[in-house]
Amino acid sequence: MNEPGFTIGIEEEYLLVDADSLDLAVAPATMMEACRADLEGQVSPEYLQCQVEVGTRVCSDLPMARQDLRRLRATISRRAAEHGLAPIAASCHPFARWQDQHHTRKERYDGLRRDLAAVVRRMLICGMHIHVGIEDRELRIALMNQLSYFLPHLLAMSASSPFWQGEDTGLASYRLTVFDNLPRTGLPPRLADWSAFDSAVAALTDVGVIEDGTKIWWDLRPSSRFPTLETRICDVSPRLEMTLALAALTQALARALWRLHRSNRSWRLHDLFLLAENRWRAQRYGISAGLIDFARHEIVDFPTLLVELLELVAEDAEALGCLAEVRALPALLAEGTSADRQRQVLVDAVEAGDTHDQALRAVVRHLVEEYHADL
Repeated sequence: MNEPGFTIGIEEEYLLVDADSLDLAVAPATMMEACRADLEGQVSPEYLQCQVEVGTRVCSDLPMARQDLRRLRATISRRAAEHGLAPIAASCHPFARWQDQHHTRKERYDGLRRDLAAVVRRMLICGMHIHVGIEDRELRIALMNQLSYFLPHLLAMSASSPFWQGEDTGLASYRLTVFDNLPRTGLPPRLADWSAFDSAVAALTDVGVIEDGTKIWWDLRPSSRFPTLETRICDVSPRLEMTLALAALTQALARALWRLHRSNRSWRLHDLFLLAENRWRAQRYGISAGLIDFARHEIVDFPTLLVELLELVAEDAEALGCLAEVRALPALLAEGTSADRQRQVLVDAVEAGDTHDQALRAVVRHLVEEYHADL
């Protein structure tokens, strides 16, 4: 069996804030024009006017992805600064109100507003998508069924959305509570083969419910545009290095599962009901409360899970040239997730005498700083 290319591509969505007030701000047309001139087809507006989306080129390895994503982040920052704005890479703005936002006038987004009504108006959220190149369609489906097990692990580490409209939600990733209101979201169903996936998409396109597979928004899906598996579970990460570490882990996991497949083995497939429980735990607690190990019949703390995960993929990360990024995860998580750090900034600001509103603005300032830390 020929080894897949395991190329990698990363898509990130950012929010724009006023550099002084730290309120959400609309991306000016002149800024977007300058970004498009700099980045050609690698930048686009998102559903809301305060959002920007970027996507790397198809990258052969993590060093190439790092270089490209750093360039994308730096360009957005530079062009935003020319307009008194700054980008943040967090899945929810800590205090903005969705009711005050307006969607980008574009045929696709106008259609979403029409079809999804009030549900889509609340989509003041940003995510991060990781594409792993797997040319064989049947293999894509086989690996998707197995990779679903690890989606809660990825979500837990990426969590960056604890606040919503000025309130601490108690969740590490509030973003998913908003996104899950859309149709065709959540964990992907278990599929027998590519034909089953193709038939499912056709059942909806044939009757005009959706135009194509891009409107299937599962946490993990075969991309409709590229020969890739696309993970969509992650919150966007404020720190560039965390994005790269999660991308490296996703790439290495895909290869580890391919190794099993090559030997006529597979990762044990658990009921989606059980996987959904771990998804909820990741959404609620991030890395602080552990996930269920269904083989052991117990909840395992996240540091232990991470050690086991790194052992599982070490051979593959080394083969792919991303072992350093994967091994950086424990250090990157030493201060907790972004959700944990945001909460600590709020606590520290209040203890220093800030009002709740001032403390929330301190959180946004912290997110601006983290965005720029690795550029």
